[in-house]
Amino acid sequence: MNAQPSEGPHLAEPDVPTACPAQHAGATTRLYATETTSDPYGTYSRLRKQYGPVAPVLLEGDVPAWLVLGYRENRRVLDNPGQFSRDSRRWRDWKEGRIAENSPLIPMLGWRPDCLSQDGEPHQRLRRAVTDSMETVTNRGIRRHVVHVADQQIDAFADTGRADLVLQYSEYLPMLVLTRLFGLPETEGESLVTSCAGMMRGGEDAIAHNDRIGRVLAELTAHKRAEPGPDFATGLIQHPAGLDDDEVQNHLRLVLIAAHTTTSNLLARVLQSILGNESRLGELISGEMTTTAVVEEMMWNSPPLAVLPGRFANADCELGGQRLRTGDLLILGLAAGNLDPEVRPHTGTAVNGNQAHLAFSSGPHQCPGQALGQAIIETAVEVLIQRLPGLSLTADPDQLTDTASTWETRLDHLPVTFPA
Repeated sequence: MNAQPSEGPHLAEPDVPTACPAQHAGATTRLYATETTSDPYGTYSRLRKQYGPVAPVLLEGDVPAWLVLGYRENRRVLDNPGQFSRDSRRWRDWKEGRIAENSPLIPMLGWRPDCLSQDGEPHQRLRRAVTDSMETVTNRGIRRHVVHVADQQIDAFADTGRADLVLQYSEYLPMLVLTRLFGLPETEGESLVTSCAGMMRGGEDAIAHNDRIGRVLAELTAHKRAEPGPDFATGLIQHPAGLDDDEVQNHLRLVLIAAHTTTSNLLARVLQSILGNESRLGELISGEMTTTAVVEEMMWNSPPLAVLPGRFANADCELGGQRLRTGDLLILGLAAGNLDPEVRPHTGTAVNGNQAHLAFSSGPHQCPGQALGQAIIETAVEVLIQRLPGLSLTADPDQLTDTASTWETRLDHLPVTFPA
């Protein structure tokens, strides 16, 4: 784990017991438990019926949190950093020593010197460095990088006539594109995919996976200080905001994990939607439907990050009928909010052109990599369909399985055949 800054709260030793605040004493839903992750959408629905738009839940280690289920309540939290901070140094359970140093929640919730962990002017300074550097590398031709990687991936199975588009395409393609944009060796791609997955999954290996990502990016930062290049890492290093090595490394980590995890998940869902409906594939090939429209629909119905960590109450307040105390942890139910019956009573309603979904978060911390992720997905889908005419799903669409964690639900397999 990265060392915490001296001005921040110190983490407790691992043997310090977790204690739930009084208002969470009755919380019994463990978001990390198998019975919960096996049916996350069912869990969201049950919690909504029991508690309303904000529900008490327990995270790994039985750490208490409020899960925000309502669309309007999610918007209120995301759009009001003065009331709900992203700075986890305000987290009461952390400040009072109830979070173990080796908690698997630390990679997702711990404070770091990046723009995501701060509000106000410090956030603006660091975010500007990220958005400027990202725009520079994207403008240099993101499409050619995606086409190159997509062709490489497809070449590996094109002669066989069959493939698993999760394990052989969507799971690795975004990371291989990102390694090129970051200035990393392509050989790092596979192990970084494994570490990102392990960190998101949680459990006892989460810290080790997070530390490995940190070591790779620390080495990259040192290398690019000595040998600059036309890449994202060099852009951060040379930005007028004057980021130090720790800030550069942590922003590389932030963008790498967020961009890969969400883009690979969403790419798999888009391919599932297209191949699970023959008429949709035909409409896409004929130009009657665009990949952009399919991506938009998936961001409403199956956002790549189902639950977003986290926000912290700056003062005692009321939200969705619940009384929150200063320093309470909130986690944002993006998937639940998108399906909130208060704003979307009919989930089958067409959402074409409606970009009010929560998939990219909202407010000052809204995802800065939307254009990058969408460019990767749309190009990857286009190359795949052009290279493999006659692509056909070999499984019953209703029999495809998912694996869920607290934070996301990922498609396990997408088996297809095509003329070799």
